[in-house]
Amino acid sequence: MGRVSTTSGPDTVSAPALSRPPARCGFGNLRSMVMSMVVVLAAVLAWVAMVPRVQEISQPAVDVTSVAVQVRRETGWAISQPQLPPGWKATNVRLESTAEGARAWHVGYLSPGGHYVSIDQAAVSGATLSWISARTSNGQAEGTLSSAGTTWHKLSSRDIVQRSLVSKDFGAGDLTTVLSGTAPYTQLAQFAEALEPVPAS
Repeated sequence: MGRVSTTSGPDTVSAPALSRPPARCGFGNLRSMVMSMVVVLAAVLAWVAMVPRVQEISQPAVDVTSVAVQVRRETGWAISQPQLPPGWKATNVRLESTAEGARAWHVGYLSPGGHYVSIDQAAVSGATLSWISARTSNGQAEGTLSSAGTTWHKLSSRDIVQRSLVSKDFGAGDLTTVLSGTAPYTQLAQFAEALEPVPAS
């Protein structure tokens, strides 16, 4: 009877592969990130604080008086210029041409309350209905008021917020005068009372 021999190799059990534990964000890394963000934010805020910011755009002063005297000499018109209290600011002044080729004197102001008020004057012969309509933004009649010894016709635009006073008898009487702007009629009347004739020299 033959022998049955069995041989077996050494018992080997494969050890489980060593695996690295999942990476975790340590408190040290998180703390460093937060501190870095704080430093960067502080630097940005410091830079913003040092950058100068423009609070108000300043415009050069408009010399109405010198232009008014020049217009007075050039045209011979007895134009008017307002003598306004402190706080009013002249924004523009010019001698311009109308659509019909006539000339007109214009000065614009900004009131302390932020209302725009202007005076336009043209010779009666050149102050056509179309010129008056353009100056008053197609203003519609709303009665009259008395100011500075003159009866003014009140006109209000239906297109924009604009009120106007119109007179052909103000001052020397040879000019048509239009006062207009965003101011109420009461302020336009006060503006009319501040008008004074520009001296010839």
